[in-house]
Amino acid sequence: MKKDKRKNKKIHNGKRIKSRKIKGMFQATPAGFGFVKDESGGQEFFIPADSTRSAMHGDLVEIHVTKPSKGKKSAEAEVTHIIERVTETIVGTFEAGIKSRRTGDIAFGFVIPDNKHYTDDIFVSRERSKGAKDGDKVVVRITDYGNKSRNRKSEGIITEILGDINSPGVDITSVVRSYGLPESFPKEVRLEAERMALPVSEQKIRGRKDLRDIVTITIDGDDSKDFDDAVSLVKKNNGWELGVHIADVSEYVKEGSELDREALKRGTSVYLPDRVIPMLPEILSNGICSLNPDEERLTLSCIMTLDEKGKVKKSRITESVIRSRYRMTYGNVQKILDGDETLIKRYEDIVPMLIDMRRVSGLIRMRRVKHGAIDFDLPEAEIILDEDGRTSDVRIHERNDATKLIEDFMLLANETVASTFAAMGTPFIYRIHDDPDEDRIRELAFFVTRFGYHMKQKKDGNTGAKELQKLIGEAEGTDAERLIRTLALRAMSQAKYSTECSGHFGLAMEYYTHFTSPIRRYPDLQIHRIIKEYLRFELDDARAAHYREILGKIADRSSSLERRADDVEREADKLKMVEYMQKHIGEEYDGIISGVTDWGIYVELQNCIEGMIPLRDMTDDYYELDETRYQVRGRATGKRYGLGEPVRVEVIRADKVAVEIDFGIAE
Repeated sequence: MKKDKRKNKKIHNGKRIKSRKIKGMFQATPAGFGFVKDESGGQEFFIPADSTRSAMHGDLVEIHVTKPSKGKKSAEAEVTHIIERVTETIVGTFEAGIKSRRTGDIAFGFVIPDNKHYTDDIFVSRERSKGAKDGDKVVVRITDYGNKSRNRKSEGIITEILGDINSPGVDITSVVRSYGLPESFPKEVRLEAERMALPVSEQKIRGRKDLRDIVTITIDGDDSKDFDDAVSLVKKNNGWELGVHIADVSEYVKEGSELDREALKRGTSVYLPDRVIPMLPEILSNGICSLNPDEERLTLSCIMTLDEKGKVKKSRITESVIRSRYRMTYGNVQKILDGDETLIKRYEDIVPMLIDMRRVSGLIRMRRVKHGAIDFDLPEAEIILDEDGRTSDVRIHERNDATKLIEDFMLLANETVASTFAAMGTPFIYRIHDDPDEDRIRELAFFVTRFGYHMKQKKDGNTGAKELQKLIGEAEGTDAERLIRTLALRAMSQAKYSTECSGHFGLAMEYYTHFTSPIRRYPDLQIHRIIKEYLRFELDDARAAHYREILGKIADRSSSLERRADDVEREADKLKMVEYMQKHIGEEYDGIISGVTDWGIYVELQNCIEGMIPLRDMTDDYYELDETRYQVRGRATGKRYGLGEPVRVEVIRADKVAVEIDFGIAE
C-alpha cells in the first residue's frame, strides 16, 4: 500500500480508501480474528488475526481500513488504538509450567481462558500464582495485555482460586464469572426492593379493573417460583373471552430507580442447571410481583374476545387486579386433560375451563400454522442434578398440550399488544425476526434432496415461511426430522428487539412484541411503562420524545444481553453434559450425525448430548471431507459417514476442562 499525496487517503490496488478514524467495539472469535462495527455508521469491518493488536473481546477500539468491501465480503481493517479496556479479569484453568527440580515448586504457569472469545492464554509467574495447582479454576487480573505484533504474551496475577473443576458448583461458578454475570444484588438495590415490596393496598387497587371474581390460574413448571402470567377463559355466545394477566412489575420498579438501573444492567434472568441469576431481587420476583394463589396482585391484562374459529374480534388492555385461584403445573394439567380421575376430582371447578383452553389453544395454533408459522419444536435437554449438584441424568424436556396451551395464549397476547400500539404509532419495543439468509436456505434446499424432499423457491430467490413449514411437516417422524429442523433453524436470522415493527418471520406475524414476562425480561418491563402511561393519558409529546431517545439503546442492549444469557446457559449445560458422560465411558449409544468437518464427525445422541468422532482416531483409513455431499469418506475403504445418518457410538473421552466429548464408532 502506498500513500496518496492528498491528505487522509491511501491507495489499495489502484483504489483510493478514505482513511478516517473509525471507532467501535471489537468482537473476537475463537479463531483469533474479529469484527468491529462502526459506532457512528453501522458498517462492519473484518479484522484479521494479525491485525488485532492487543485488543480483547468487547474493547472499544480505533481502526483504519486496509481493504475496501467487495461484494458481500466485508471491508478489512486493522486496530490502531485501544480506546477503552472492558476486560480486567478472566476466568480460566491454571496450567502449571516448569517445576523446580530442587523444591518441586512451580516456576510459572498459564491461565487458559474459559470464554472462547479470549483466544490467548495469560502468563502468571510463581509469585503471582497464589499457590494455584495444575487444573484449578482461577480468576486472573490482567496486568499487561501484551503485544501480538511483538510476540509478547499478556501477563496477570491470580486474585482468586475457585477450586477444582470437578468440585460441586465450581464448574457453573466459573462460567458465571467468565461472562461477568452478577452473583448478588448491591445493598442499595436490596434495600429499595424491600421498601417497594409492600402488600397490595386499596389505594393501589383504586382505578383498576377488578378481576378478582374471575376464575384465574397460573400454569408453570414444577420447579417454578416466580409466576408472572396467569390466564382465564370464559365461554361467551359464539366464542370465548380469553384473559392473559401479567404481573404489573412496573408498579414496583420505577424508571430511573436503583432497581431499574440494576434490571437494565442485567437485561434478563439467566437459568442455569443449579441456580437462577434473576433480573430482580427475589423479594419482588418470588414475592409481591409473583401471581401466587389466593393473593391479590396488580396486573396488566390483555383481554381478547375470540370467535368460534379462535380469531380475535376485539381486545382491550387494562390495568387490573386479580386473585389467582390455583397454582397449576404443566404435569398436572396434562394429567387432567388425559383423564386422571383423582386430579379431575381435586380440581373439578376448573376442569371444564381447562378442556376449553385446550380447544381454544388448538384453534389459535391452527390459525398461526395457516399463516405460515414455523414450529421448530426442537427437543431440549433437561439436566437433573443430585443433592451434591452433580449430573445424575440428562433427558428430553417434555412438551405437551399444557405447555403448548400457555405458549399459544402468550403468543396471541404478545401479537395483540404489538398490533394495538403499532397502529397508534406510539414509541415501542418490538420483537422482530428478519427473513432467513437465502444462501443458507439454498444450501438447505440442496441438502434435503438426499432425503427425497423438495423446496420451491420464488423467482426472486426468496423462500417463504410456508415452504419451510411444509418441509418440516414432511420430515416429522423420520430419522432426519431433528437434523432438518436444526438446519432450518440455523438458516434463520436471529430474533432481536427493535423500535421498528418489521415483523416476525418465524411466527409469520406482522406485529409482535414481548409483553408477558416483565419479571425476567427488561423489554417487557419497559413497554409496560409505556402502556400504563398511555392508559393514564400521561403519554404526552415530551414523554414520547423521551422514549424515542432511549428505546433504541434499550433494544440493542437487551438483544446483546439476551445473547450473553444464551451463551452462558448453553456453556453451563454443555459442562453438565460432559460431567454426565464421564460416568459412561465405554458405553454405547445410538445417535445421528449432526455435523461433518475435516477434523471430525459430530454425533448427537437421543438425549441431545453431542460429541465428536475425531477423524485422526479413525485409524482404519484416511478420511477426508466431501463438502458437496455433506459426508466424510475413506480413501481406501470407501466408507462414508453422511450428515443425518444414524450411527452407533462408544463414549471414549469426556473432558470438563476442555468441555469436550469424544466418541468412537461402535464395532
